[in-house]
Amino acid sequence: MKKTFVGAGHDFFGLRFRHKLFLQVVLSLLIGYWMYDLLKIDIVNIPFYGVLHLGWWYIPFAAMIVLWFTNAVNITDGLDGLSAGLLMIAFLAFWVISAAFLDTPLSLFIAILLGGLIAFLYFNIYPARITLGDVGALAFGATFAVIGLMLGKIFTVGIVGGIFVLEGFSSLAQLVAKRFFKRKIFPVAPFHLYLQYRGWEEPKIVMRLWIAGVMLAIFGLLMAFLTTCDGANVQC
Repeated sequence: MKKTFVGAGHDFFGLRFRHKLFLQVVLSLLIGYWMYDLLKIDIVNIPFYGVLHLGWWYIPFAAMIVLWFTNAVNITDGLDGLSAGLLMIAFLAFWVISAAFLDTPLSLFIAILLGGLIAFLYFNIYPARITLGDVGALAFGATFAVIGLMLGKIFTVGIVGGIFVLEGFSSLAQLVAKRFFKRKIFPVAPFHLYLQYRGWEEPKIVMRLWIAGVMLAIFGLLMAFLTTCDGANVQC
């Protein structure tokens, strides 16, 4: 959006989407390389199958996951308390997983994040007095993905962050349809705006999606603790 500053003598456009996307891709690849080369992480835990080693393919895989959730959380941040509440629910599920696996540094980091989110959410619920904005939403989205990758539970990330996945896919589908087919799939996108379009009030949308987030977190925890032992699926 074009912004004009009185007395500045010139117009300021800010950072365009393509520039932000380029920076996100570079940073996501660096994160993937850092996790693969320095932390020696190259695994994906697949429920009912086991551990899959990706080798150097882990770098673009991790970059894709980080890039997706970075933007998905930002897209979800459209209603008061929506993204912050869903992040609090998701990080709580991640904290349970990290504590169960005795990953003390990660569990402490998540606990600090939860404390900050709870304090922020107090002022972010409807009607919001403060908001995340791009800086907060993009950073939390990337952190969400990195924690999931460090836990090796990427399928759990997709389940626990199911609302973020839905919001991201609805927005992406709308963009692709408008770009290549010159028509809209939904009257408006992403999904939370579609619910508003159907007449749902903002607090109702947020509360219902929080409930869905809790249900997804519980199911994600169930999947996280499923492992394969001696060829049989057991719960550990």
